[in-house]
Amino acid sequence: MSTTEEKILIVGPAWIGDLVMANSLFQLLKQHSNPCTLTVLCPQWSLPLLARMPEVKHAMALPFKHGDFRPCARWHFGAALRTQHFDRAIVLPNSWKSALIPFAAQIPQRSGWLGEARYGLLNDARKLDPQRYPSMISRFNALALPAHAELPAAPTPCLHSDSPQRAQTAEAWHLTNTPYVALCPGAEFGAAKRWPPQQYAELCQRLLQHQILPVILGSPKDTETAQHIASLAQCPTRQVLNLAGKTSLEQAIDILAGAQAVVSNDSGLMHIAAAVGRPVIAIYGPTSPTFTPPTAQTAFVLHTQLACQPCHQRECPLPHDQNHHACMLNISVETVWTHLETILETTLETTLGTNTETITDI
Repeated sequence: MSTTEEKILIVGPAWIGDLVMANSLFQLLKQHSNPCTLTVLCPQWSLPLLARMPEVKHAMALPFKHGDFRPCARWHFGAALRTQHFDRAIVLPNSWKSALIPFAAQIPQRSGWLGEARYGLLNDARKLDPQRYPSMISRFNALALPAHAELPAAPTPCLHSDSPQRAQTAEAWHLTNTPYVALCPGAEFGAAKRWPPQQYAELCQRLLQHQILPVILGSPKDTETAQHIASLAQCPTRQVLNLAGKTSLEQAIDILAGAQAVVSNDSGLMHIAAAVGRPVIAIYGPTSPTFTPPTAQTAFVLHTQLACQPCHQRECPLPHDQNHHACMLNISVETVWTHLETILETTLETTLGTNTETITDI
């Protein structure tokens, strides 16, 4: 076995959930027989996530906005990386521009899936077999190994949240010694992925009736939706704690890590909750629960089985008078509450629930 560490540059995804799932790849690379050092190139916002992944030695902020092409600037950025002397690059996004940087950096081996005519930029360009690699994690992990190699069992994505971090965040938001359930009603991809605010509000009322605090988390883009939910769910004796747009990403990680359970749309926060080991109820509509499932040890995946699913549309394409958004509307509060009660029976006794993963079709 070589004693020289292989230097690997990974061009990371631009979405929170995808980057969390990429941690499985990072773990797989570190388990490889050759020692390696991982550097992940990613958007600025993702640095707090990578800081919770001990497999990553260096996190490098990509100085371009999402969707920003700028090929000349990308070329110069990549050329500046030549002094780093990377041995290998793994390009996780399928775009042309994401493959340009390792090409300009003159990295000897550049692996990725074919997409957007990247033959010249990747010298280990692979044609995807969706049947062999049906999930995003399997597609990421395959790039760690030689083409056509058998995939080992996928490591479970993991984010670290230690007790002092959780305690500090809990104190900052007055959550110390308070049983709470985190609700994540947003979805960056689009409105079609969002369980309706009225259903979330009814779930809040159920929690409040059982002396469990609902805590709403989300980005600044989710502020209006979160305010709507909180206003619908007001209780005479106690209010919903609405933290959407108020926390840092680091704090959101720790709040999720301290929750008794998490109820979420298919979103980045859902994948974070799974990666910090919390029980998750994941609500899927237009996306596929087999492609990007939550990896929590305890997970209930709620998913209707309509002919139009999965449509992968940002907005429901059906007219309002023809089953509009039925994939989400048909998932009842009663169904979510039934599974949430199952989780709470365990987590209110101990925060170390060990139920096996459960997939539930509605």
